[in-house]
Amino acid sequence: MKFVVSFAFSSTAHLLEMARAADDAGFEAVAVSDHVVHPENIKTPYPYTRDGRTRWEPFTDWPDCWVTIGAMAAVTRRLRFVTGIYVLPMRNPFLVAKAVGTAAVLSNDRVALGIGAGWMRDEFDLMGQEFERRGKRMDEMIEVMRKLWGGGMVEHQGQFYDFDRLEMSPVPNAEIPIYVGGLSKPALRRAARIGDGWISDLHTIDELREIVAELRAQRADSPRAARPLQIIAAATDAFDVDGYRRLEDVGVTHVQTMPWIFYGGSILSLEDKCDGMRRFGDEVIARMG
Repeated sequence: MKFVVSFAFSSTAHLLEMARAADDAGFEAVAVSDHVVHPENIKTPYPYTRDGRTRWEPFTDWPDCWVTIGAMAAVTRRLRFVTGIYVLPMRNPFLVAKAVGTAAVLSNDRVALGIGAGWMRDEFDLMGQEFERRGKRMDEMIEVMRKLWGGGMVEHQGQFYDFDRLEMSPVPNAEIPIYVGGLSKPALRRAARIGDGWISDLHTIDELREIVAELRAQRADSPRAARPLQIIAAATDAFDVDGYRRLEDVGVTHVQTMPWIFYGGSILSLEDKCDGMRRFGDEVIARMG
């Protein structure tokens, strides 16, 4: 079992010191979240709460993922970084491939791309990208980016992207893992059949057991069946070593958490967050081996 600490909603001014603390505490990776803007009046209901309201308030920091990851990679030694999640289809695949590939090279291949189809039509409109066919477009974007990261002259003729032979440098030294978020059937199918893993929302252990079983069944009948499937999950009923062992038993490979919450820490306090990561490292990560 590996542990991923989420830096969502944290002050940008805290992130470098938090990354150092996560590195020292033994976390496998840091997850950073993505939004470009927060409209004053969001027209699209948030799909992960019962009332459709977002889990954050206006003026919450949403720093650019790849600028942030580059800065954190520069002040850490072994810590990995994953976007959880990056709204891929409201971007241009060439620009994403360039940013992620460059971050991979400069970090010594310590990055993974966690992606989702996105839910906020408002942002898509601002970014000039079509909202309706975003899932199909994202599937093709994955194919395009993997070609670009593979090195050499490549070409592509698809439904949404069409280009003659070209190359993009620098090229990562290792494959960049792509993890897919989302709860819809297309999202789970995408994660299992063309992704390297799945990133959850908040779930119980029983819910995760059912989802992981579905993902494994889809994976077994896919071209990537021989590759391992990573499961990055946040559980609402696992708070200690015994709980994390149960998650491991259902197939979770990475637990995503905000450990300072367990110790009564404040999201506003850098000291509380760093102390929470250190305590979690001593009390959980070290005991899990």
